Amino acid sequence: MVVNPVIPGFHPDPSVCQVGDDYYLACSSFEYYPGVPIFHSRDLTAWTQIGNALDRPSQLRLVTAPSSGGIYAPTLRHHDGLFLLMTTNVSDRGHFIVTARDPAGPWSDPIVVDDLPGVDPDLAWDETGTCWCTYATFGAEAGTIMQVPIDPLRGKILDAPRPLWSGTGLAAPEAPHLYRIDGNWYLLIAEGGTARGHAVSVARAPTATGPFQGCPANPVLSHRSTSSPIQNTGHGDLVRAPDGSWQMLLLGVRPRGVTPGYHVLGRETFLTPVRWVDGWPQPAPVSPGGPAVGVHERDHFDGTTLGPQWLSIRHRPPHAYSLDARPSWLTLHAGAGSLDDPLPTFAGRRQQHTTCRVRVRMDPGSGCGGLAVRLDEHHHYRIEATADNVRCLARIGPLAQPVATRPVDADGPIVLGIDIVPGPASDAVGTPPDVVRLGVEEDGRFTPFAELDGRYLSTEVAGGYTGRVIGVYAAEGVVAFDWYEYTGTAD
Repeated sequence: MVVNPVIPGFHPDPSVCQVGDDYYLACSSFEYYPGVPIFHSRDLTAWTQIGNALDRPSQLRLVTAPSSGGIYAPTLRHHDGLFLLMTTNVSDRGHFIVTARDPAGPWSDPIVVDDLPGVDPDLAWDETGTCWCTYATFGAEAGTIMQVPIDPLRGKILDAPRPLWSGTGLAAPEAPHLYRIDGNWYLLIAEGGTARGHAVSVARAPTATGPFQGCPANPVLSHRSTSSPIQNTGHGDLVRAPDGSWQMLLLGVRPRGVTPGYHVLGRETFLTPVRWVDGWPQPAPVSPGGPAVGVHERDHFDGTTLGPQWLSIRHRPPHAYSLDARPSWLTLHAGAGSLDDPLPTFAGRRQQHTTCRVRVRMDPGSGCGGLAVRLDEHHHYRIEATADNVRCLARIGPLAQPVATRPVDADGPIVLGIDIVPGPASDAVGTPPDVVRLGVEEDGRFTPFAELDGRYLSTEVAGGYTGRVIGVYAAEGVVAFDWYEYTGTAD
């Protein structure tokens, strides 16, 4: 039985390719650095992150990206022994391609595709070897999927772009993927917007350039207006499973609480089987499957680099992050910005379970820093420590307020914690999706200093396309962290 989501937490816009017995998958990363996580699997259900495609400043410029800007919707493909990943930095250089012989990296510097608007670029090669880039458009061409032949290794457009298909009339046709299957060409898209109306539709043509005819059963997948615990389903990519069956990897969310329902983990990656009916792919409704597996992980910061799952906000200047200044500690040097600003000194990991616990052992020294759960610079909760006190702070839109302050009794390192638990089971108006508890652990006992409503760290309140990231930061001076521990409870 598939346990959905197969990649929990903020992992949207999955794109997958198969090479022999191996599968590789890429996701959007928006304003976070490094960008575009790369995963490996042998069965499409158990995925392990093996790297990030964009892990050098020469590849990824985000310092001017707004929240939910930056890197959108990659497509990952393998052709003639080479991995190619095409994506869009909507805040800097637009569409570009990176290549690698090994998907774990290193990946090349970007090959920029000039003079091409839009987002969600796809790559597909026809029988003649022509590479077709198919993409979604905004502005004057909004509502149309466009296509152009390109030289992917030079980033050169080889002809004028042309409209390919406009979908079924639902809002925002996007996320195109083009496939040749059993002699026909299929164009898979998302439409209906990325919220509750999100859907998957498909069209078919005799050639890669069309003309495309929509499936009579479109949209072939949508959870809109259903009671499914999984919503916003769309942005799919087709792949053959090891047993020869067809599967779709796609994004979805798990809203909780009362109307409108709040999703806090971001858009996650789900898997669903696909049948073929009269020559058309028919994905099954996405099932949650069995209970998600719980995890318990502790990072002792004893490597030479942070693991690939660690994220920083827009950049990670080497002078601000050190694993060797104090062996087996992560030492952070505060910059000019706090968590309320675009460029803080922050290292975090995605929240992947609706019930979770995070602990860090921190030495504040003469500085100030702590532990935060972040959606963006305008929506985050944090607990921070100095040598003298611990305080909890909440940032909700334009409001920033301390909610608790207590003196510190211990001399030296302190264990800070965040517990996130589901909200109460109730149909009452105002029931939150979850509760965020901030506190200190002493002698194995956790004492909450503040309990905060989780809805204010949700997409439905804050907007945007990302999910929660829980991490450590430096607000003033130099602080150090001995370890970071994440425990996620089976959902």
